[in-house]
Amino acid sequence: AQALSARILVLGFTAQALTACTGRAAVHLLRRRALLRRPRAALVVGPAATAQRVAAAVLRHPRYGVRPIGIVAEHPGHPDGADGLPVLTTGQEVQRALIQNGVRDVLCVHPSVRTAQGPLLRALAESGCAVWEVDADTPSYATREQLAGFPCRRLDMGSGRGGGLGKRLLDITVSGTLLLLVSPLLLVFAAVLRLTSGPGVVFRQERIGRDGRPFTLLKFRTHRPVDEHESATRWSVAGEVRMSPFCRFLRESSLDELLQLWNVLRGDMSLVGPRPERPYFVGQFSQTYPGYAARHRMRTGITGLAQIHGLRGDTSIEDRARFDNAYIDNWSLWQDICILLRTAAALVRPTGS
Repeated sequence: AQALSARILVLGFTAQALTACTGRAAVHLLRRRALLRRPRAALVVGPAATAQRVAAAVLRHPRYGVRPIGIVAEHPGHPDGADGLPVLTTGQEVQRALIQNGVRDVLCVHPSVRTAQGPLLRALAESGCAVWEVDADTPSYATREQLAGFPCRRLDMGSGRGGGLGKRLLDITVSGTLLLLVSPLLLVFAAVLRLTSGPGVVFRQERIGRDGRPFTLLKFRTHRPVDEHESATRWSVAGEVRMSPFCRFLRESSLDELLQLWNVLRGDMSLVGPRPERPYFVGQFSQTYPGYAARHRMRTGITGLAQIHGLRGDTSIEDRARFDNAYIDNWSLWQDICILLRTAAALVRPTGS
């Protein structure tokens, strides 16, 4: 007897929809007016020519509420940037601009910036700045956020997140347990290598990790490079004829990678993530392949989505970057577990690296 009529329901729904839309429009309008009155000061980081182009575009669209006040570049190029913006080349100049203008945002406009300017970006993030990656040329990822027509994404420059607390707990639990279980096997491998190949059974090499930070990667030594230059710049030794049968077995079975469990336990790496590479190749690939540098927004890993799809050794770098970025963009703890299970299953049919 007290049920609402269809007419009252329709009127109520219409009134609620109009009220919600009007309220949202009012909030949006007030927010846009506030951004126009008080835009957020920003620094544009990257090669001078690209940074100038992005800064000029952002200045032509004040409705985004971002006002570039300077360009940070390793080389000054022209004396001034877009619309007379100063080009900052030293840490002191950046610090002065940060304090005097109350900089709130940092725009990275080139893939190599995260690696080359990693310490600077972390320092700016610790100062309270939001760090954004802006694709100034060829968009390599899907995103809803745009700035003056350029796709952009906010970068997490924190020191301990990179996938969440759950991912780190999984890393510590699994790597610690595996290290305890396989420690006798590691001792056997070390003893055999010492007897068959001489001293120096552990191979240490600098790799680039999260946010462009270098770290020392550990492996069993299966090959002795001629010198440091070969170690840093030779792409692969999978076909090396001088490798002993035992070393070749370790490499083809990926058992030489077991020492990286210590890197995981230390926090240098994760169990799952993009494979870390040497600085020489990171610099080359970041310049050549769109989206490659974006892989460094998460901890590197022992295995990853690219590896379980066969992208190991001498395979397409462009495909690896695409799989790695897809993994990061869609990260979940369940995805990590699935990748680990598929990696374990693949160990029975090794292909080498």
